[in-house]
Amino acid sequence: MSKIFKGRVVVPGCVTLKALVTHSGFNTLASYKNCKEGKNICTDQNNKELYGKSTVGVALCLPQTIGSTTGGMVLFNSSVTNCNPGALLFSKQIDSLAAAGAILASVWTDNKIPTIDNLGNEFLDYVKDGMTITIKDDGEVVVD
Repeated sequence: MSKIFKGRVVVPGCVTLKALVTHSGFNTLASYKNCKEGKNICTDQNNKELYGKSTVGVALCLPQTIGSTTGGMVLFNSSVTNCNPGALLFSKQIDSLAAAGAILASVWTDNKIPTIDNLGNEFLDYVKDGMTITIKDDGEVVVD
């Protein structure tokens, strides 16, 4: 049975992807140390849910980003090198650095990262790794 959530659109896009979930803050700089063309394995040892997993092409479900002020540039660079998440789905409000990275990727590259925030705690409690997520342009997120 599908469950529908509604959030605020930061970067629009219609995609269907598999979920990768963390309940901890996502440290972009620590997570993308080994980002290479088309590949990235999360290197943030402090994020036990994501450490050692590929973050490429997934719907990354998270509460918020944390860490360095380079976070936006790291997200943008991940898009340039094709090792970006397929979408960013925030349970909380996105921070300005992550928003800047996602928006710049959509403007300056052909590798858009659809981004929705304010999906709520219920969203993050419900979604599990590997679930299918469909994102719509209006901020609707369907979890199967």
